[in-house]
Amino acid sequence: MPKNLPARFTDENAARTHLERLQWPDGPICPHCGTVDEASRIKGGRRGLWFCNACRQQFSVTVGTVFERSHVPLNLWLYATHLLCSSKKGISSHQLGRMLGVTYKTAWFMSHRIREAMKPAGKPTPMGGEGKVIEADETYLGKRDGKKGEPDTFVSGFGWVSHPKIDTQRKIVALVERGGIARSFMVANVDKATVRRVLFTNADRKSTLMTDEAGIYPATGAHYAAHHTVNHSEYEYGRGPVSTNTVEGYFSIFKRGMKGIYQHCSEAHLPRYLAEFDFRYSNRIALEVDDTLRAEIALKGIVGKRLTYRRIDEAAHA
Repeated sequence: MPKNLPARFTDENAARTHLERLQWPDGPICPHCGTVDEASRIKGGRRGLWFCNACRQQFSVTVGTVFERSHVPLNLWLYATHLLCSSKKGISSHQLGRMLGVTYKTAWFMSHRIREAMKPAGKPTPMGGEGKVIEADETYLGKRDGKKGEPDTFVSGFGWVSHPKIDTQRKIVALVERGGIARSFMVANVDKATVRRVLFTNADRKSTLMTDEAGIYPATGAHYAAHHTVNHSEYEYGRGPVSTNTVEGYFSIFKRGMKGIYQHCSEAHLPRYLAEFDFRYSNRIALEVDDTLRAEIALKGIVGKRLTYRRIDEAAHA
């Protein structure tokens, strides 16, 4: 672990104090009954333990969170959260394990729980609005679990060439608000019905929609304030303010992270990786969110997401 780190990354008591300050700005909140500032710290017992004077139960700041019952010191949880939040394209579990001094399995476990904390809580509010621009696009990443593509062929002068089929690939639809946030979704099909559902659920219809020339967008785009397209098949990538360069930039960061850092993930875990990249993009420095504040926002999202350990080769908690 590097030297001269903040105390919350090296000392468990400092980490607990930091987390209590973030989670309980108005005093300790009992996770059992919800009472605020009606608890007393238990002295002489386990560190960080509180007693609720209303429901007479004990609790700590990690009860009901992704950190609950973890044997990993709390300061390492905070350091891991900071590393995952400050790495633009992510950080592999092997690298995280080396930096924290824990095993690969422990680092993998921690990474997925932190990604769970990055997911938005509750029903998200619509993106965009009057005068705002939302760009929509779709992309494909790797093969779907259990799906086989065509075998690679050798082409003289080019080497081995793969022949991916869209129906065997994982499909992702992303919405990016210019100067704002991003939301991406793994979908079963990229068609008119899917695009309609994603847009109507997440994008304010007073927004201006910008897409490429794909035929899945016009029917839904007609319900928005305006719908503009660029024709990529004719090598048109921008026409004045009309482009999809923002959402394509988001996909560029996502793919560089998935292919260069993570290299592989199962279909069951892909939604968490999408949440990770959405979170960092939506809380970036251009929106005046630095690494420290980004990590604090993630730590505030740990509540109500209690998860248990699963073997690496098993499906994730859904």
